[in-house]
This record gives sequence, structure tokens and C-alpha cells, in this order.
Amino acid sequence: MESEKLKKVIEAARLYYLLDYNQNQIADKLGVSRPTVSRLLQIAKNEGIVQIKITDPMEDSEQLSKQLEKKFNLKKAIVASVPQFEDSIIKNYIGEKAAMYLHDIVKDGDIIGVTWGTTLYHTAIALKQKFVKDVKVVQLKGGVSHSETNTYSSEILYLFGKAFNTNPIHLPLPAIVDHIVVKQAMEADRHIKKVLDMGKAANIAVFTIGPTKSESLLFQLGYFSDEDMRMIRSQAVGDICSRFFDQDGNILNEHLNSRTLGIELHYLKQKEYSILVAGGPQKIEGIYGALKAGYANVVIVDQLTAKFLLEKDE
Repeated sequence: MESEKLKKVIEAARLYYLLDYNQNQIADKLGVSRPTVSRLLQIAKNEGIVQIKITDPMEDSEQLSKQLEKKFNLKKAIVASVPQFEDSIIKNYIGEKAAMYLHDIVKDGDIIGVTWGTTLYHTAIALKQKFVKDVKVVQLKGGVSHSETNTYSSEILYLFGKAFNTNPIHLPLPAIVDHIVVKQAMEADRHIKKVLDMGKAANIAVFTIGPTKSESLLFQLGYFSDEDMRMIRSQAVGDICSRFFDQDGNILNEHLNSRTLGIELHYLKQKEYSILVAGGPQKIEGIYGALKAGYANVVIVDQLTAKFLLEKDE
């Protein structure tokens, strides 16, 4: 190609693709006709001077979903395309995806078990009302605290109940108590036992992963001794329903676990839908351990977390 013609091709491409000039404006600027501009732009593409790449986030998300389902033997994986790998943004996007999925699957007579925390709160506020009958919503773990930190447990239960036309059932207890005998006495109460049994019977469970960092919600509630904290920081990758586990999903510290009120994690494996909603850099190890242990058969994550999960052990 002649040097002069090549210059015009490059200039036309720069004006059109980088500076958003239209073809008439380029024709005026270069002193050529509009059909000539069209030919110059076509040459730019044919010669590889301009290379057009279309990034379809939906296509990427669908591919990641299939790979997650295969790797972790999941019933369903949903990957939200997020614009930024930042916690509050991730929670918004995956919360909306979780709310949409729940709207699709909830049917008459379902029992939905829910936990608390900011991720579940984002799910709850995104729920749309569905006209179903005889649905029950039950709290899966204790949530009352002497701390002023908001666990969002009441708001989450209220919003889930409102979405599915039911009065939610609360578990009015701390997540963790100081002594095993205190837990045993609470569980012996027939009203408490009824709530706990309903959580075990739930066919849908919706939960998230708690990260093992000191600013996370559970650590602000004052439940842990110094020894508990050392164990959690050295071995735990996360918690589900305030039950801590290692990188393979094994429960840690049986003494701490035996003081925890709420559903035991092996019951999650028996659910028709065991839905893990989580994402972000602080939760990758915890999500991986939970999926490896089979605590969830549905996972809802962001695309960057999905990629990290797929790359692990590869």
C-alpha cells in the first residue's frame, strides 16, 4: 500500500474509532468523498490496522457457570458480571442474582431457611413478591446479640416473609453461647426445638460465607475467647451459620461448634436447594472449602471469584 494512502487509512480509522467522528466529518477533514471514507475504514479492518473485539459479559458468565457446575458437581452455578472487585458492589450484584433465582424456584409449600449478614440483606432487599401459598421462612442460626452491630436478621426475615406471603419464624437466640449446658437447655425448650427442626426440614437453604477477618460481623459480637480467635485465624477459611471450617470443609474446634446454635452443616447437604451466595477476595478460600465439602449445590458468585475458584488446584 502506498505511503500516502496508508496515512489516510490510519487517520480515518483514528478519527472514526478513537475520536468518534462520523464519516461525513472525516470526509470534510481529509478532503475526500464519504464513500472513500467508507472504503478507507474497510481497508483498515481488512489489513488488521483496526481489530474489533466484542466482550460479551453474558457469554463469559455462562461459560464460567458451566465450568463451576462441572468442577464442583453443582445443580446450578450463577455468575454475576460485576464492574469492580469491591465488596459492596459484589454484594449488590450477587444479591440481585440470588433474589431472581429464588423468585424462579420457590413454589407452594416450600420451607426456606435463611441466615443473616450483609450479603443476605442485599438478597432480601432485591426480592420481588411472588404469589405462592403455604411457604414458610425460618431463621437457620441464632442472631440476637448484646452488641450494637446490626446483623440484619430481623430485616432479612421480614423481607423474605413479605416476598413469599408468610410470617417468618425467628430463632430468638445468640449465635454462640459460653457453655454447652446453656445450649443444651435452650434446645430442650419445645418452642426452640420446633424452630430448629423446621430449619432441618427446610428444602431451600440460603446462606453466605463469613470471612475470617476481625472486622467481619461475627467477630464484632464478642462471642470468642482469645484461644478461639487464635484457632480461627490459624486454621479456618470461613464460617457458615457461625460454624467454622478448614480448606477442605472440615468443622474446626468441636468445643466451639458444640456451643453454636442453629443448623449443623451436614443438613445443608440434604437440601433440595442449598444456595451459597458469596463473592469477593476475602471469601474465595471459604467458598472453595464449602463447595469442596458439598455444603452447597447452588452457588451464586461474581465472575472474578468464579475464575479464582476454577484456577485453584489446576
